[in-house]
Order: sequence, then C-alpha cells, then structure tokens
Amino acid sequence: MSAGKVFPETIRKMKGQERVPALTAYDYPLTRYIDAAGVPLILVGDSLGMVMLGYPDTTYVTVEDMEHHVRAAARARPNALLAADLPYRSYDTPESALSNARRLRTAGAEAVKAEGGQAILPQVEAIVEAGIPVIGHLGMLPQSIREEGGYHIKGRRQPERQALLEDARALQGAGAFCLVLELVTPAVAAEVTKAISIPTIGIGSGWDCDGQILVSTDLLGYSPNFIPRHVQPKAHLSDIVTDAVKAWAKEVACISR
Repeated sequence: MSAGKVFPETIRKMKGQERVPALTAYDYPLTRYIDAAGVPLILVGDSLGMVMLGYPDTTYVTVEDMEHHVRAAARARPNALLAADLPYRSYDTPESALSNARRLRTAGAEAVKAEGGQAILPQVEAIVEAGIPVIGHLGMLPQSIREEGGYHIKGRRQPERQALLEDARALQGAGAFCLVLELVTPAVAAEVTKAISIPTIGIGSGWDCDGQILVSTDLLGYSPNFIPRHVQPKAHLSDIVTDAVKAWAKEVACISR
C-alpha cells in the first residue's frame, strides 16, 4: 500500500516486489476514500459511462466527460497515481492521441490509458515522447464491443495467445509503464506477466498478474445494472442506500403535522 506520493516509476518498481491493487474512481469523495485506504493506483475509467452516466457501454463517453470527472477526482489530491482512460475514438491518430492526452493531463490526470497493442504504437510513442506516462490495455477491449459483438475472453486460441505476447512486448518497448489485462485466460495472463518487465494488472484474468484492478462500484456492490462474475463484492451499498432512503421516507411519512 502507498506511503507518500506514487509515481509511474513507483508502480513499475512494484513488479516482483509487491502486488499492485488498483481501483476506478469518478468523483472527489470516492477518490478520497480509495486513497485513504492506501491504494496506489486510481483510474478515472471510461466505465463511468455505464456506472455514472447510464450508457449501455463505454463507447458513448467523450473527452469532455472524462475531463469533467478527472477534474473532480484530481481535487482530492490523492497520494495515489491518478490515471485516466482515453475514451473511444479519441486516439485514432498520433496527433489526436497526444492532443487528448494533454487535455486529460491538464484536467489533472498523471497518466493515461489506451486500449490496443501494436495497432496503436505510434499513438503510445507520441504520448510518451511528450512526457505523459501511458498504461497499456490488452485482452478484452471494452471500446471494441461493437466490432466484437460483446465481451469475450481472450487467449483461448493460439493466434490470440501469440498476439497478446507480441502486443505486450511492443507496448513495453513503446514506453508503457504497466499493462492492464482484461478477461485474458489465466494461463496466458501468467505467461504475459513473465514475458515482460513492467507490471501486469489483471481484471478477470486470474491471480498470476502483478496486480488487480476492479470497477469500484462493482467491488462495493453499488453498480446499477449488474456485477461481473469475476467480482466478489466486499460490500452491498445498493441495499444499504435503498434501506436508508426507505427508513427516512417512512420517518417523514409518520411525522404528524
């Protein structure tokens, strides 16, 4: 757990030394609570589209949406490294990737995350060369849900396994300081973890990664639609909130005029 300000190099050096817990946050209070727990990496994820804004998937999230939520999270001034997702279609070219990474950096993000492997290497290199740290993201790519027709586990077939290994090495070579592996078969996630020198942070990819990341509202039992099968909530805030509101409303109704 973090003690003092966390930097990208702090996360990088955790590989082989200690596990990297990471969580998403979307606003000032949740960022403060997660930071107070000592989590070293907080991601303002584009998952906010579903758990905060009510969209069906992350492809509806805009750079403006991300800027708004990054500013709110950054006001908590966390010791944790505060990263942010580059949203859908915001990094199609190196020029747009750099421009939008700078916008999120100005809003308060200390690093950005982008989905994809060798196909986005020019974008990753442009961002890194400008001095903005980058987190990679391989496996199931939520921003590609329309093209793939849903959420699918990756690495089951040999071509996928090989592509994941090659993409992971390429992202490391381009300067990414850590790598999210989402819905990758545990055996392949373990293989990727051993093959690269930067930390892998898994989500639904087994326990052999160097760290784990979850959507915070899933962990807290507060996501409004459903909670993925790979999550075991540590609280059930949706029930607590509903019960508290019911109790208050009943109290109001019982007060005589």
